[in-house]
Amino acid sequence: MFKALRSIGKVIYAKERAEGAGAVVRRSIGVIGMRNFTPFLMLDHFKVNPKAGFPDHPHRGQETVTLVIKNYMLHEDFTGKSGVLRPGDLQLMTAGKGIMHSEMPYSEDGSDVEGIQLWVDLPKELKHSEPRYRDLKREEIPIAKPNDKVEVKVISGRSYGVESVQELAYTPLDYYWFTVQPEGEFIQKINPDYNACLYLLKGNIELETSSGLQRIEKFNNVFFERDGEGIKGRVIGNEPAEFVLIAGKSLDQPIVQYGPFVETSKTGIHNALFDYQMASNGFERARGWKSEIADGVDAELFNKITKQ
Repeated sequence: MFKALRSIGKVIYAKERAEGAGAVVRRSIGVIGMRNFTPFLMLDHFKVNPKAGFPDHPHRGQETVTLVIKNYMLHEDFTGKSGVLRPGDLQLMTAGKGIMHSEMPYSEDGSDVEGIQLWVDLPKELKHSEPRYRDLKREEIPIAKPNDKVEVKVISGRSYGVESVQELAYTPLDYYWFTVQPEGEFIQKINPDYNACLYLLKGNIELETSSGLQRIEKFNNVFFERDGEGIKGRVIGNEPAEFVLIAGKSLDQPIVQYGPFVETSKTGIHNALFDYQMASNGFERARGWKSEIADGVDAELFNKITKQ
């Protein structure tokens, strides 16, 4: 057991808000109460109707980590990369010096596409690196089952003696997807140099901290202080709990953000806007580019893409 459990610094309820082209997200990082939580810049729990989505848009200076929970998310960018994320799949995109891409939902029955997208800051020296992708299929994610009440998909890091198969991002990052049955108890060690948060997708839990017990309800994000070795909690009520626990190395650098552009200075942001508008310094391929999926994905297009 840990010498000390982490205390809770803040709890934020993720309210629904409009985003993209008709999409709805619950955002808990990138809001007034939590502008950023280094190295994290944004955390969205999205439920997107197949008629909505996130058509062609740019990025620079950060990485995005997308986890699909229900149905499908398709992606395409101006480098020619494209693909389909199924339930349980993840994709890491390093925007680096610049990328323009589209992320569009699809479901066979017209129901919402659900998932989580995390924006991670890039270290200053890597902000203008070449764009890259890393897909992590559900079959590649090891699962820890310490007992019949706890299951952990170890996306990145180590939980209950089970290690992930690969590093997820340039910025050191741990990512765990917990499902815990009623009355189940859970623990997780956290690197002392990492900031950590827990977003509750379903159910209710009670966290044990150095100052006592605290009840957490669904759609709340718990932000921990860096004053302990790990967290401990249990499920309360008759419903299973599902949550993601995400931790990342704190970066000692300024964060200057303007929409999808993230730099360490205002000059960097001005340069990013200029480069995007002029299709230069990483955005050369943006001029005149339009993704095949930008106007939405129907069954015909979905079948065409999945057979490629």
